[in-house]
Amino acid sequence: MRPILAIFDLFLNALTIAIIIRAVLTWFPIRYDNPIVVFFHQVTEPFLAPLRRIIPRVGMLDITPMAAILLLYLIRMLISI
Repeated sequence: MRPILAIFDLFLNALTIAIIIRAVLTWFPIRYDNPIVVFFHQVTEPFLAPLRRIIPRVGMLDITPMAAILLLYLIRMLISI
């Protein structure tokens, strides 16, 4: 059972890093059809899209990545118990 939790924890870490990279990429004038942007969009969007339906934008700011990272952290805390 422990190796499965370790693999799941590794997946959650990778998803957290992908969300952070996706958020940082929005700060730069990179085209949306860039392969790097497309890759991180495809990896993170299945997790961010449902949260976007729940969490409204704050003006022009999308706080969904921040909420997603917090949620992933809470999930990691729960599986480590």
